[in-house]
Formats: sequence, C-alpha cells, structure tokens
Amino acid sequence: MKQVPVYDIEGNKKGDVQLRDYYFGCKPNMPVMHLEVRRQLAAARSGTASTKPRSMVRGGGTKPWRQKGTGRARAGSIRSPLWRGGGTVHGPQPRDFAFKVNRKVRKLALRSALSTRAEEDLVMVLEDFSFSEPKTKMAASVFQALGVEDYVLLVLADEDENLVKSVRNLPFVEVTWVQHLNTYDILANDRLIFTRSSLERLQEGAEDE
Repeated sequence: MKQVPVYDIEGNKKGDVQLRDYYFGCKPNMPVMHLEVRRQLAAARSGTASTKPRSMVRGGGTKPWRQKGTGRARAGSIRSPLWRGGGTVHGPQPRDFAFKVNRKVRKLALRSALSTRAEEDLVMVLEDFSFSEPKTKMAASVFQALGVEDYVLLVLADEDENLVKSVRNLPFVEVTWVQHLNTYDILANDRLIFTRSSLERLQEGAEDE
C-alpha cells in the first residue's frame, strides 16, 4: 500500500494515510480508460442536430415549368436538393450517441485512472474542512497554502453548500462527490484532492490484490 501525507487547510502535515492497492495500485489499462472516456463524451452529446429532407420542406407541389421546350433543365419540384431552399440530402437527424460499457469495465477504468494519478504522485488528502459562509478568498487561500497551481478535482464525501459556493468561482478547481467520481473527471484534471472522509468512503469494501 502506498502512503500519502494528510494536510490541513493551512498546509501543515497532520499524518499519513494509506492508499489501498485495489484502487490506487493496479496496473493502468489504457485501452479501457480510452473506451470509458469515449463513452462519457458520447453520452454527453445532445444529439439534437436536425435537417429537413425534401419530404419535409414546404412547397414544391407543382412542376415549376413544362418538361420540354423551354431550353432549361428538367425540374419536377422547387424543393429538389439542387435548388436553394430545397431539402437536404443525408443530413443529420436527432439521435442518441450513447453506447454501453459493462460495469466491470467502467470500474476497471476508474481504478486505472486513480492508479495513474497515484503513480504520478498527484493524489493529495486534506483533513475534512468547511466554511461558516461562502468565501472564495478563503477557498483560494487553502490551495495557495498547499502550493497547488494546476487544475484540481476536489472530491468531497457529503454535500457542503458553503464549501461548493466558495470554490466554484476558482477556475482551476472542479468539485465532485465520491459517489460521482468518474474516469473522465480524473483524467481531465491535473491533480486529485480527497478529503479524509471521502477517501475513506471510496476505500470501504475495497479488495486488496
């Protein structure tokens, strides 16, 4: 098991905590992580792009001119795709881009992402903390004390309205809860910061390999 230090909000070391191998010590599986990131991005697509084929465009019920004798090309409808204002050929239609990935594969991807960050020494643990009122300046001072300047995913155990409101205006901090932790958010941020309680909740029931 790997040990990482636990800090308070003033940047002082308060001890160590173990990262269990089940989540933080497995061999990262790159293809599985790639598949899971693709799945999340596909599920997030709105899929609302829509065009009208010629059958949906208004008008065109009569032939624009007679078939022969005008010197012009044959035309049967003003809503032909060749005409301005006509229908679209093979244009996008509303669709669902989501696809399924097995639960075991998603869990392996999550463990791989966590292990990657742990291997790179980019996992930090904070003592549980809260604010009596929303204050962005107080939240900024916490990350300044920790010497964190890169993009951070802060993982909380429980809802804390004051804390969330305090950090949401910091452009380099993204907040999530341990039950919503996912592969994409871990890989999209440079550093992973757990509170002590969120780490304990994640590691509950983990099986050491």
